[in-house]
Amino acid sequence: MSKSNHTHNLDNQSKVGTIMERKKIRKLLGKKIQQLNEVIADIDEILTDMETDFYRVCIFGSARIGADSPFYHQTFELAREMAKRGIDIVTGGGPGLMEAANRGAKEGSNLSRSIGLPIQLPFESDANAHLDVKHHHKRFSSRLDEFMRISHAVVITPGGIGTLLELFYTWQLMQVNHIKPRPFILLGKDTFSGLIDWMQEVPVKLNLMSKDDLRMINVVDTVDEVVKVLEPHIAAFQKLHPKQS
Repeated sequence: MSKSNHTHNLDNQSKVGTIMERKKIRKLLGKKIQQLNEVIADIDEILTDMETDFYRVCIFGSARIGADSPFYHQTFELAREMAKRGIDIVTGGGPGLMEAANRGAKEGSNLSRSIGLPIQLPFESDANAHLDVKHHHKRFSSRLDEFMRISHAVVITPGGIGTLLELFYTWQLMQVNHIKPRPFILLGKDTFSGLIDWMQEVPVKLNLMSKDDLRMINVVDTVDEVVKVLEPHIAAFQKLHPKQS
């Protein structure tokens, strides 16, 4: 065998060895990530059961809606009404309707907390200035899980892809019983009725989802209607956890 052929064979063996080593490393890391996710899920379940000190309402909504919008004023009023009842408000901590909710929580009462879970994005500014508690996240997945863990009710206000992701994430977890049942409210019939109509006309009729799935959702138009839906749940929580009363 010539020297050049011998060198070529050694190079090929080295490349094969490198590829095999990378496969082993990828397999090992994949297994470790799966194990870590299982540990995180167990911890998350324990922490969820411990979140009993304060009733919290999570408000999802657009970062793009300004303070001159009626949606902004409505979201602000909703959070303020909740804060007057000693309810914590949880948002993504960003601008737009998130800011409206956190601002409403701060102005409604000093007995409730304004909580934000900002996500690191290159095109969005830092958290809004109306937060008592702030937990930063690098990944949407961990952020969504924390929303679910620390909240007892979810209100969806108008928004885009991010808000719809939060809507469907909440809905799916409730559907498969991965989270405890909770009030799930869409605020704005003009905004959401078309979506619900489509769900009834297409997925339900094709037996891709159940009519019972639609019954998990309350579509309302006013702050008073949201309060009416939430009040029995708040009262039941406060009865079980009189510390907040």
